[in-house]
Amino acid sequence: MAEPKLSIIIPVYNEEANLQECARQIDESLSGDNYEVIWVDDGSKDSSARIIKQLSQENPKHKAVLLRRNYGQTAAMAAGFNHAAGDVVVALDSDLQNDPRDIPALVAKLNEGYDAVSGWRKNRKDNFIRTLPSKIANYIIGRVTGVSIHDYGCTLKAYNREVLNDVNLYGEMHRFIPALVAIQGGKVTEMVVNHRPRVAGSSKYGLSRTFRVLLDIITIVFLSRFLTRPLHFFGYFGAGCFGVSGLLLAYVVLEKYRVGFYMHRNPLFIVACIVFLTGFQLITAGLLGELISRSYFESQGRSIYRIRSKHGF
Repeated sequence: MAEPKLSIIIPVYNEEANLQECARQIDESLSGDNYEVIWVDDGSKDSSARIIKQLSQENPKHKAVLLRRNYGQTAAMAAGFNHAAGDVVVALDSDLQNDPRDIPALVAKLNEGYDAVSGWRKNRKDNFIRTLPSKIANYIIGRVTGVSIHDYGCTLKAYNREVLNDVNLYGEMHRFIPALVAIQGGKVTEMVVNHRPRVAGSSKYGLSRTFRVLLDIITIVFLSRFLTRPLHFFGYFGAGCFGVSGLLLAYVVLEKYRVGFYMHRNPLFIVACIVFLTGFQLITAGLLGELISRSYFESQGRSIYRIRSKHGF
């Protein structure tokens, strides 16, 4: 089989009812093209792993990577990227809400000179509970990264293989890949794609992800602006602490002369200072943890996932 020019990466978690139809639609949309489909099972508890293994046995264009346990969508996508042999890589959800017929258009847009093309679910078929947090997150991400696209959460995206080689994924950073590509100097755009209602299975997304997205935004800001000068980042917080401490000290001195020693009259200010310093320490400790984590994985060439077996490679 000739070296594929296009690699389709599909993370899978408990989607047994959708996989056969998803495979059929992909093959129908890419009929005659030189492509491969890499299914990555992220520790599914249903029969998803068995189904994608069967797909790899029935069709040489389909390949299956089975992870040992549930690592999360970012790790599953990283596993797919690392096993992709194509010059162009397209990520796609396995729940049939993304339309495989949009893949050729994404690839055509990429060939216009872009390094990443992000799908925009302009007419999204999800409920208000899912769409509102997504819109807020998209706005914040666009503001802090300078890469303003409408739908960071859409899995359907196309990338040039070269830019993915410079992108390392951790935590839940898969939704930030366009921003990470832009940080590396890549050219990013978006295009409207079809979005369909879920017909089988259940959604794996919820409000619990909103807080994790906000924490990841802090990481993106740090990586995009302060990775080579972290002292500047911590210096901003340090200056803020010094400023707040100076104001509180001045207030204490004034109150001492007016009504006696202020701290003994209102200990809530002490509590406020402790809470402020605790929050500061937690944020900085989290960022230091990010640096330590990256050093640990990259210096040793370690991966953020473990593979149980591979089929069709």
